[in-house]
Amino acid sequence: MSDLAARAISTARVDLLPLRVEHADEMAEVLSDPALHTFIGGTPDTPQTLRSRYRRLTAGSPDPAVSWLNWVILLRDESCLTGTVQATVRPSEHGLTAEISWVVGTPWQGRGIASEAARGLVDRLGRLPVHTVVAHVHPEHRASAAVARAAGLAPTCTWHEGEIRWQRDMHRA
Repeated sequence: MSDLAARAISTARVDLLPLRVEHADEMAEVLSDPALHTFIGGTPDTPQTLRSRYRRLTAGSPDPAVSWLNWVILLRDESCLTGTVQATVRPSEHGLTAEISWVVGTPWQGRGIASEAARGLVDRLGRLPVHTVVAHVHPEHRASAAVARAAGLAPTCTWHEGEIRWQRDMHRA
C-alpha cells in the first residue's frame, strides 16, 4: 500500500495539509487544553513529545500492509492550524478499511471545522480503493458523534474499548 499517501485536501474553509514534524510546536499549542482528553484519556503533549510522535507517524507504519495518513487542519481565513485528521488504512475481509479520527482545538470547536475536515477526508478516501470507513466514538461525546454523522458514518451495535463503532460502506457503482 505504499502508493497511499497523505496529499493536500481543500474544502470550502480548510486545507488538510500532510503532517510534518515542523507542525509540532504550533500543534502543541492547538492541542494544549486538557479538556480535549476528557473522552480519550491522557494529557496534552509537549512540543518535544509531539515532535517525536510526528517523526514516527511521518516515517510510516512498520507494517507494509498498513498506511498511516495524517493531516493538520489549516483554517484558511485565520491562517492557523486548528487540529488534525487521520486515517489508518489496512486490508480487511472486504477490501481496504480506513479507521479515521479527528481532533480540533478548543478555541475552534463549535464552528463546523471538524465536520468539514472529516467530510473532506472521507470524500478523499472514497476516491481511493477504500471499501469501509470506521471511527470509534465515546457514547457520551455528542460533538464527535455529530462529526461522524456529518462524514456519512452511522453508529453500529459494535463496541470497541468503551466506544461505539461508526461505519460507512463506500459502495462503488
